[in-house]
Amino acid sequence: MTTRPPLPPFTEATAILKVRAAEDGWNSRDPARVATAYTLDTVWRNRAEFPRGRQEVEAFLTKKWARELEYRLIKELWAFTGNRIAVRFAYEWRNAEGTWFRSYGNENWEFNDDGLMAHRFASINDLEIRESDRKFFWELGRRPDDHPGLSELGL
Repeated sequence: MTTRPPLPPFTEATAILKVRAAEDGWNSRDPARVATAYTLDTVWRNRAEFPRGRQEVEAFLTKKWARELEYRLIKELWAFTGNRIAVRFAYEWRNAEGTWFRSYGNENWEFNDDGLMAHRFASINDLEIRESDRKFFWELGRRPDDHPGLSELGL
C-alpha cells in the first residue's frame, strides 16, 4: 500500500498541507488522479449521492466535471484532531448553458494510518451568480499561491 503524506495524527501545519493537497488535486479535474487519494473501500456522502470505493469515486468525479465546467475550488481548514480534518470550501463553475454558480460547503474527512481518506462527508449548497460576481480568477488548474483564500475573499 502506498502512503499519502502528510500522515495522521495531524498538526495544524500538516492539516493545512493536507487541505491544500486535496484542493490542488480537485483543481486538476483528473478523476483518476484524485481517486488515488482515497482508500480502495472509501465511503462518501456527497449531497444525496453515496459513492463507495475508488472506482465509484472516479465515476462520480468524471460525471461531476463533465457537468461543472470551468471548475475552480478553494478549500480552507476549519478544524482537525488526530486522523480527522474538517474543511469549508467554495467553488465556481458554469453549466453547459453558460449559467455561473458558486457552490459552498463543508466536508468532514477521516484518514487511515497511510494518509488515505477513508471517509468523506460533504454538505453542499449551490448559488446562481452573475458572471460579473465571480471571484475565482486563475488559469484552470492549481490555484496560484498568491490568489486569495476564502477568508481573504470574504467568503
